[in-house]
Amino acid sequence: MKEIRLGRTRLSVSAVGFGGIPIQRLSEADAVDVVRHCLDLGVTFVDTANGYTTSEERIGRAIAGRRESVILATKTAARDGKGVLEHLALSLERLGVKTIDLYQFHCVSSPEDYESIVAAGGPLDVVREAQASRHVRHIGLTSHSMETALKAVESGRFATIMFPFNFIANEAAEELIPLALERDVGFIAMKPLAGGALDNATLAFKYLRQFPQILPIAGIERAEEMEEIVAIMESPAELTPGERDEIQRLRAELGNRFCRRCGYCQPCPEGVSIQALMILDSVIKRMPAAHVFGDFAPLVDEAGACTECGECEEKCPYGLPIREMVKERVALFRSEMVRCGFG
Repeated sequence: MKEIRLGRTRLSVSAVGFGGIPIQRLSEADAVDVVRHCLDLGVTFVDTANGYTTSEERIGRAIAGRRESVILATKTAARDGKGVLEHLALSLERLGVKTIDLYQFHCVSSPEDYESIVAAGGPLDVVREAQASRHVRHIGLTSHSMETALKAVESGRFATIMFPFNFIANEAAEELIPLALERDVGFIAMKPLAGGALDNATLAFKYLRQFPQILPIAGIERAEEMEEIVAIMESPAELTPGERDEIQRLRAELGNRFCRRCGYCQPCPEGVSIQALMILDSVIKRMPAAHVFGDFAPLVDEAGACTECGECEEKCPYGLPIREMVKERVALFRSEMVRCGFG
């Protein structure tokens, strides 16, 4: 597979990466087989996170004996130095490696989170010490907030930025991607299929190929999914007029009902976890059922506190019908909970 340079890390990585969320849903043996098959296809960048339950351990088994050909990325959601040290030690153990190529601060999407990361003696300093001792090669950050992502890139503190990017949520093309390229910060595109909202991989990846210096990572549950993506990445990149028309149609159909996870709708005056409820449909598709119906059930129960004041919709920069969408997702959650035997 074609490779690209990941910003100033100077790491040479496959033009598409492997995302380690969906393999949580598989048996361990099947998960290992899927990862190995993707490596056989030429995928060299593998991304996971401390918080993805079994993902790190399964990837660790899959890359055993193949470590030199893999660029390995993982993440921590800890916001204090002690928590980061614990997560890093656990990730190294689970992955079965001595060094993590890219260690990322996970989902830093508020000013408070960002300041806690960069505070003197805090998480960033801890990871810099791990970098000096060669347990970490490069440091990155992931975010769903444009403001935070721009600040991280401008700061010069991070070698990579991971941010949602697809032809529905394409706001990064305006300022964030150009700034990242200017500062030689590697841009990693999460959610190339809009968290499962897009089912046409050809349109999704041909659109992304218009940005040849970015690295999309695809969450993979079946080896056939990566086979299809690799074929698309190796096919002619030019979008046909018909494909451009279909992209515009899907933008019109999905764009007004697609949550970007920017968080501007919060806080809710009644304490409802709006952002978490808005992405329930994606979570149900991508995460293990026990995790979904265990961890998210209390948040779904909270939705009953909504007074439909509409404050969230007034704050949403994309004009989403949040109250209606939350009701739909709560109904989906409850029906899937029963269907899967958790109700």
